[in-house]
Amino acid sequence: MEPSKAEPMEGLCRDCITWQTSEVYTNRCKKCGSPRLISHPELKTLTIAHIDCDAFYASVEKRDDPTLADKPVIIGGGRRGVVSTCCYIARIRGVHSAMPMFKALDACPEAIVIPPQMHKYSEAGHTIREMMRTLTPMVEPLSIDEAFLDMNGTQKLHGACPAEVLVRLAKRIEDELNLSVSVGLSYCKFLAKVASDMNKPRGFSVVGKEEAISFLRKQSVSIVWGVGKVTQKMLAKDGITELSTVQDMDEIDLIRRYGSMGQHLARLARGEDSRTIKPGSGSKSVSKETTFNDDKTSSEQLLPILRKLSQEISRQLKKKHIAGQTVVLKLKTSDFKTRTRSRQIPDPTQLEDRIFRTGTDLLLPELDGTKFRLLGIGVSTLVSDEQADPDDMLDPKANRRADAERAIDSVRDKFGSDAVKFGINFKK
Repeated sequence: MEPSKAEPMEGLCRDCITWQTSEVYTNRCKKCGSPRLISHPELKTLTIAHIDCDAFYASVEKRDDPTLADKPVIIGGGRRGVVSTCCYIARIRGVHSAMPMFKALDACPEAIVIPPQMHKYSEAGHTIREMMRTLTPMVEPLSIDEAFLDMNGTQKLHGACPAEVLVRLAKRIEDELNLSVSVGLSYCKFLAKVASDMNKPRGFSVVGKEEAISFLRKQSVSIVWGVGKVTQKMLAKDGITELSTVQDMDEIDLIRRYGSMGQHLARLARGEDSRTIKPGSGSKSVSKETTFNDDKTSSEQLLPILRKLSQEISRQLKKKHIAGQTVVLKLKTSDFKTRTRSRQIPDPTQLEDRIFRTGTDLLLPELDGTKFRLLGIGVSTLVSDEQADPDDMLDPKANRRADAERAIDSVRDKFGSDAVKFGINFKK
């Protein structure tokens, strides 16, 4: 936010990392000439941050292949798939996440499409996460490429205010990983997240407590977490499209009209967010899905795909040292209707065999001739892997399969994930 031009303002240069005071507002560093000087009355006192990697998957691909630097890059599946993410060049051409691939290629036919390579993104995301944890133990991951940080109480440890520490972190990520992040700094989670989206890429935006009401008054209701397109349409019918309208309404009236969503709106519209940073909470599920180029109907077509997806889920769980107790199957029909089936199993698992077998039990009853364009499998109810896959006293064969899978994991770690493959026929 731009401070008053009449007040002397202390600013921090994000390139040479020096503090300086100016009698008038400027965004240019007096020492190095950089235009990336940040100034704000509360810059030295705010402690809640949201860090978001810029176009993460595409940025990793561009980093690893410099020939892609000036080209539009889309990460996603085939023509019937969707865009996972894309670089900023592609975004300028009208491409966006979750867009059907055929529409993305119509908008940007010269785009280079790269299938997701999650192992690369996971490795880079983990490295950045560990960098965050050197600043504070209070890191709450939201996904592979974004997290909240609570920097309260860290000033003595680092000998600098949170803003400076975060600037140094962003610079370290660029220098060591050749990736960029955008940082939002505020006094609460809601506004830190809003701030991180304000000046992407390589942004560093600040929203202070004193300006929160006036800042939010200018914003659309769409910036509020949980207000999607359906809720926006409902609110618009009642004449509510801007947070200024919400601020002018009585909270009780909003609750009477919209229930808990009304209270949610009323409080966030005024910058009231009491949520705390919950370290290590991260993802609540691990899943993988694929969209087919041609519709599929039979077990012969779908079970090999389910096996492959189960293998990938198992690999992620083992790498993250977590396990899931609920197996979730997702299907999407040729007319875009989604079916979700789930089953809670007796003990948390991270085993490919167990995920696949449970997924198969959920899949087979759905194979009634319906044409499917998407299949997905995942696990939820996540716990530490210390609780995973105890020996089954009632099924010795299951124990032998688990031992065999762990041996296969060792082979795959050494020779690659395709070193051992399964057929789809098995006996229970």
